[in-house]
Amino acid sequence: MNTRLSVNVNKIATLRNARGANNPDIIEIVSKIESFGANGITIHPRPDERHITLNDAYELSKIVTTDYNIEGYPDDRFLKIINDIKPDQVTLVPDAPDVVTSNRGWLESDLNIDLKSIVRSIKDLGSKVSLFIDPTISMVELALNCEVDRVELYTGPYAKNYKIDKELSVSEYIKSSKFAYKNNLDVNAGHDLDLNNLEFLKKNIPFLYEVSIGHALVCDALLFGLENTLKSYLSKIS
Repeated sequence: MNTRLSVNVNKIATLRNARGANNPDIIEIVSKIESFGANGITIHPRPDERHITLNDAYELSKIVTTDYNIEGYPDDRFLKIINDIKPDQVTLVPDAPDVVTSNRGWLESDLNIDLKSIVRSIKDLGSKVSLFIDPTISMVELALNCEVDRVELYTGPYAKNYKIDKELSVSEYIKSSKFAYKNNLDVNAGHDLDLNNLEFLKKNIPFLYEVSIGHALVCDALLFGLENTLKSYLSKIS
């Protein structure tokens, strides 16, 4: 199966915000990304609005024609955004407000909130729900207990260890993804994936549903152009 590519556009917003104006125009860039073949758009509207702003979240919801994925920690602010927009997919992450980027999956110790009820309320809106997890069987079981539709495997450790030992780097991802797939969960993946390590992950998880890629893709676009970069990433997962 072809794996879907959802482009995280946080870094586009970061570049725009650096000058305080509207260049690059994120609406224009997102339309271009979709026209070049991306299957989805991902945003993470953090409370400090250091990249994607609240206004961005709402304005993008009016023009995204592919799958719109909004990720974030399910506090009241985030859940209001989800309730208003009803995106195609909601990815729940355990991020503290001050982290630079998502750096781990959910832990059982994070569950001081009723995550299962939150998932149910989001699904009632018609959105698919994905839980951002580390690649372990126990975390897949937690996701199953929360009754999500999908899991997103945190691939930061994979990307780091890929340079040292490719086979070892992917072993836990294979085990956890197979367990998820056998239990009718779609398997997504994201974080630090790039043109060097993406194809190997896809080869070992052929049923991978979607990858979410932002930072590396934007960096590559500086060298190769946005359209060529999108085509290169899509070729790695087709």
